[in-house]
Amino acid sequence: MYEIIMNSVDDTKRFAVTLAKLLEAQDTITLEGDLGAGKTTFTKALAKGLGVKRTVNSPTFTIIKQYEGRLPFNHLDVYRLAESDEDLGWDELFYGDAVSVVEWAHLIEQDLPRNRLAIEIYRIGDNERRFVLIPSGERYEALCEELMK
Repeated sequence: MYEIIMNSVDDTKRFAVTLAKLLEAQDTITLEGDLGAGKTTFTKALAKGLGVKRTVNSPTFTIIKQYEGRLPFNHLDVYRLAESDEDLGWDELFYGDAVSVVEWAHLIEQDLPRNRLAIEIYRIGDNERRFVLIPSGERYEALCEELMK
């Protein structure tokens, strides 16, 4: 487990862009945090770092939005799937050629790749956040080590 304090929205955006430069096809990042914690802000900056030119916004009502950049990018907000057993083709999403970010990931825990980078975001002030990075698998452990340099 790794912790990083973000003192501003700009810190969060810089961190997301730095992470994006290290991502590869099939990488999965899960995001947890209260409403307003910064999940969508982080995701927008990550998309920018992946070279996505389109406006990125939360897919709350559509569940998934897909974008093109240096790598294809899947942005999932699975909040509305809390009571659903529907198979939405997770394998094609997570094991294709895209990077995937999943907000409210605990709701589809059983469908997520075993190896992934979980990020928990906690509000500690108006603009300050504590990011807790929990890597699962060697790839994500190495990714976190690189980010901490």
